[in-house]
Amino acid sequence: MFGKSKSTTTKSAKIDTLIGQNTELRGDVVFSGGLHVDGTLKGNVIADQDSGSVLSVSERGLIEGDVRVPNVVLNGCVVGDVYASNHIELAPQARVKGNVYYKIIEMARGAEVNGNLVHRGEGSVEAPAPQPLLTREPVAGDS
Repeated sequence: MFGKSKSTTTKSAKIDTLIGQNTELRGDVVFSGGLHVDGTLKGNVIADQDSGSVLSVSERGLIEGDVRVPNVVLNGCVVGDVYASNHIELAPQARVKGNVYYKIIEMARGAEVNGNLVHRGEGSVEAPAPQPLLTREPVAGDS
């Protein structure tokens, strides 16, 4: 942004895992390396905060759950909170319906955050552990 070159973390990120455009995954995804989402992921997305892992979500991508990844490049939609312990880039078509916790943020014109932007500097308290998406309270009549 503003004519500066992208950081080497996001520029040279290798994609190890691809969730294709016509794919829908349900459940939490834990990964390391690079994950690219073109499809729909209904669950939390988690990478080790010290790993240097990168999540990229294209304009066709949708994540319904919390994201806890050190580096995020978002051009799609996330319905949930985003915890980027290192860097987050919100591209023009990015949509976040939740809070964004970040250390470094880049936000392009057109990107939307419908929640709070919360800066997390060095020594900040980590976010609480994510709750599994698939747990629920018993409903009367369940056997």
